[in-house]
Amino acid sequence: MFDLLRTLLAYVLILGVLVFIHEGGHYFAARWRGVKVDTFSIGFGPALRRWYDRTGTEWRISAIPLGGYVKPHGFEGPDEATDEQKAAWIPGKTFHDKSVLSRALVIVMGPVFNYLFAILAFTVLFATVGQPQLKDNVASVSVGSAAEKAGLQVGDVITKIGTLPMSGPQDIMGTVSARPGVTTTLDVLRAGHDLTLPVTFGSQPGQESGHRATGFLGIGFAAVPGHPLPVWSAAVKGVEESWLTSERILQGVGQIITGQRSARELGGTIRIAQMSGQVSHYGWASILSFMALLSINLGLINLFPIPVLDGGRLVFYAVEAVLRRPVPKKVQDLGMQVGMALIAALFLFSTLNDLTNLGLFRWLRHLAG
Repeated sequence: MFDLLRTLLAYVLILGVLVFIHEGGHYFAARWRGVKVDTFSIGFGPALRRWYDRTGTEWRISAIPLGGYVKPHGFEGPDEATDEQKAAWIPGKTFHDKSVLSRALVIVMGPVFNYLFAILAFTVLFATVGQPQLKDNVASVSVGSAAEKAGLQVGDVITKIGTLPMSGPQDIMGTVSARPGVTTTLDVLRAGHDLTLPVTFGSQPGQESGHRATGFLGIGFAAVPGHPLPVWSAAVKGVEESWLTSERILQGVGQIITGQRSARELGGTIRIAQMSGQVSHYGWASILSFMALLSINLGLINLFPIPVLDGGRLVFYAVEAVLRRPVPKKVQDLGMQVGMALIAALFLFSTLNDLTNLGLFRWLRHLAG
């Protein structure tokens, strides 16, 4: 029970901070561009606590901690606003009356703030504890393991698993973990020569009873300890790490879309909660690193060109800037409906993946049997 409460508390705090940062980007950009903000909410649903600041913005902490939102004044346009809403508009302070550039800035600054937070977090980490790194070369091969049976040797560098290019030890471990019992090939660089080795990954039960099995190769990598960097060097490294993380995310999404990776690797809210609880055991550096990675995920995903997400609205604004007139209301409404359906389907699918990983369906089958 204590672990469950710790996991829930860590999840609420970590996600709450990242949502506040994302929505804070929208809020400060709106204020900068002269738009009044009606509501700033952390969470959805009924407000647990609310208060007003001197500008008239309603601040909320709401009951469902799955996100948040900022509502700019006059966000709804003249075509969709009620007479009551129109009567309450403050001239010069409405979102819909601002230029395309101003509206785009308000929207894009949410993801931008996520990236700024990630860069700052990485900078703090690299300036205080350094950047430990895993070497690409295999440092150990377990006796009797799948790696030994495949012929892997100390010093080998794994460049591909099946058709998937590997970007380093973390990519290798994540790919193997998601493929228990799978037979495939390893492309290996050994003493300057390329080799292809057939391999069947081992399988080991989940760490807790009922959890899905994970793949096992039986190799180890050597870690190079990090050393604190000067602040400027740490900042440059922070930008580089944010860029590389974004590349890895996009590469993984592309591989799932093309069928190179299983969609079962997608995780959702429950997975984030689990990971929040896990990193909370390992101290502030692990928590900050996890928050940086999660912030980049949140910022990047929001930039995807899907209506409902920030990226979808930016596409509408780009079209408006080119055509010099807004995208027709029917097209926007249809886009929003399609976007909502896609997001709902993705949420449902990732939640089913999470529940499968937790062993819920195996447990239900056991009860039924």
